[in-house]
Amino acid sequence: MIIKYLTLILLTFFINNYVYSAAISTSTSGAKSDGRQDDTYLEVKNSNYKKGQDALKQAKKYAKKGKKNKAKKRFNDVIKYLILANEENPNEPDILNYLGYSFRKVDDFMMAEIYFEQGLAIDPQHIGINEYLGELYIETNRIDRAKERLSVLKSCDCKEYKQLKEIIEGTQKSKY
Repeated sequence: MIIKYLTLILLTFFINNYVYSAAISTSTSGAKSDGRQDDTYLEVKNSNYKKGQDALKQAKKYAKKGKKNKAKKRFNDVIKYLILANEENPNEPDILNYLGYSFRKVDDFMMAEIYFEQGLAIDPQHIGINEYLGELYIETNRIDRAKERLSVLKSCDCKEYKQLKEIIEGTQKSKY
């Protein structure tokens, strides 16, 4: 009698597991069509990437208002969050772009350039990285290198191209 009950319990257990596992969807309808790694983690509310983006928005606002100390503190917060995000999801060009931008804003040009170059190694046509790296080159008096970044952006016909071009032209006019 006990054997019948044990057999019935085990049978029920296996059937439930089988039915439950079959009910779990394994469709790829939400997959990215460009073949890149799934980056849905970027949309998670409590992700380090999201926290970094929020801190970046605040830092830009402080900088725009001329509150340099508060802006610098927030840029350092951005760096902390994005370094964690980069550890969780390495080789994501957007994270590397914002890391480079934030390091540039706290005047750590060497680290900024490292992150920008790492991002370009993954995505040489990344619009944001090319623009911000061009601006870094201007800040560090390497106009020829900034022009190289501008030439990469030329084909995109985007605001980043126009902004970098204006900065380069403004730098060249001020020299003469």
